[in-house]
Amino acid sequence: MRVCMTGIKAPASRGRTLRALGRDSGARIRSLFGCELSGLRTGGRGHGVVPPAGSLAEAAGRSAAVGRRGVRCYSSSADGEQVRVRFAPSPTGNLHVGGARTALYNYLYAQQKRQAAGGSAFVLRVEDTDKARSTKESEEAVLRDLKWLGLDWDEGPLRQSERGDLYRQRAQELLDGGLAYKCFCTDEEITAMKEKAAEEGKPPIYSGKWASASREEVDEMLAKGETYAVRFRVPQDELVTIQDAIRGEVTWNTNTLGDFIIMRSDGSPVYNFCVAVDDADMDITEVVRAEEHLPNTLRQVLIYNALGLKPPKFAHCSLILAPDRSKLSKRHGATSVGEFKEEGYLSEALMNYLALLGWNDGTEQEMFTKDELIEKFSLGRITKSAAVFDKQKLNWMNSQYIRQLDASDLERRLTDLWVEKGVLAGPDTEEARVIMAKTVEIFQEALVTLNQSVEEFETLLGFPLEATLADGKAKKCIEGGFYDVAKYIVDSYFVSGELKELVETEPESFKGFIKKVGKDLDKKGKNLFLPVRICMTGAMQGPDVGDQVYLVKKAESCINSGALVSFEERMRVLQKAVENVSVNA
Repeated sequence: MRVCMTGIKAPASRGRTLRALGRDSGARIRSLFGCELSGLRTGGRGHGVVPPAGSLAEAAGRSAAVGRRGVRCYSSSADGEQVRVRFAPSPTGNLHVGGARTALYNYLYAQQKRQAAGGSAFVLRVEDTDKARSTKESEEAVLRDLKWLGLDWDEGPLRQSERGDLYRQRAQELLDGGLAYKCFCTDEEITAMKEKAAEEGKPPIYSGKWASASREEVDEMLAKGETYAVRFRVPQDELVTIQDAIRGEVTWNTNTLGDFIIMRSDGSPVYNFCVAVDDADMDITEVVRAEEHLPNTLRQVLIYNALGLKPPKFAHCSLILAPDRSKLSKRHGATSVGEFKEEGYLSEALMNYLALLGWNDGTEQEMFTKDELIEKFSLGRITKSAAVFDKQKLNWMNSQYIRQLDASDLERRLTDLWVEKGVLAGPDTEEARVIMAKTVEIFQEALVTLNQSVEEFETLLGFPLEATLADGKAKKCIEGGFYDVAKYIVDSYFVSGELKELVETEPESFKGFIKKVGKDLDKKGKNLFLPVRICMTGAMQGPDVGDQVYLVKKAESCINSGALVSFEERMRVLQKAVENVSVNA
């Protein structure tokens, strides 16, 4: 038989949970829940006492009274109806791209429903019950990354570490109703059970040693001061089915699940228990999360039902894999939002790319603004198959976003980046503004990331003359009279001073100087322009020579970079090269 657990909620006036219905309750169960329950265990497990018929009804009533809003029923999430979704990160590390995608899907869904009907909400909940691994620094980093992506939440952050009283109250309700029991098994006993199960080729399911203990046995252990965990009593021989918005019908057999712990022996609540209690208390209508949480759903739905609470709808998204189809990890490069931010990716580009990892709008469109994503997003368009994280595709998308930026916007972003990296000193000076504006003009069309601007600019600041002349590619240029041009330029700088004055002016003035070099030496085309480029920049290719010379002079006053070779130093290096050739000749 099958138990359809999603959307089940007994009316408040009939809020008795399964345990309190009695042995002959088949018809009454069908009346309450609208479905069959097979293998329902009623009667005296626990302390050998069947709870009074009204005890769980009272517990369910207390449950409904707890919390800010109480328990509400949402009939569906059809167009025009309100939804409440949540993103619930654990602050044990950085915000992984998988978590960021989950947050994005929840955000888009809530925003879309809000525009249609108003009242919908995106709730941020911090699941920090893992005291050993949760840190304030990680929480702050996650919140910072969410804000950077533009995923603003409506409520929260609500922290599980601050909700202990609610979890204890819910656990006591289950204990009072016989739907949970105190387990005094030691760690050694649990380990022995697991080892025995492994030897017999069975899954490590709890044996149920304390499930049928008498009240006297329990009281004896309590009198000795023994600590205990609280275990949820799992009904056996039942099928639990949910209708997943992405995966369709998903069914579990409860026989694959032993009685599981909901409160540890130190009094702290366990993850699945907190999640179920919180989702109900916060009126969450849809749970959109990664498929790795699918096994947790069985436990959570059983808890919802035992407490007489309405389960939310579920949508389990596929995982994000590396190109080799393995789990995306550090060995594949950056995997967290913070890392991509540090590498110079735009938040809007990363958001766009993450949205497409498992979703599309049914067209060939790839570039979406946030407003377009909100308008077109739907859970029904999320694919079941795993998404592959393609760094090259992200690079392409990021470069497109950089190209689309207004020049002033890109200049502002690059200025902030260069100041943060300590490259740009005195960002408010005229020299700094000139450098940033010219950098945008030169590099905007070629940038893949913002960080690349620093790399490209520092390449421009260098003067690899010796390496260039030693490269075989420069042989033809050298044989075509390179050193004649080099000597002319050196003399123009150190003897006549013409070039020294010229480099202080605008880039356009440099074109006249090049024409003069060509006329005086009777050179043109590649025999003129390539030697001049090598003499001024030390390289055979790059941006406009006049722009480079101009930027180098400006950089001398406001750029902190070990790569910077001043124009004066360049001319001395060139002078030495000319002298060496003369001596060898």
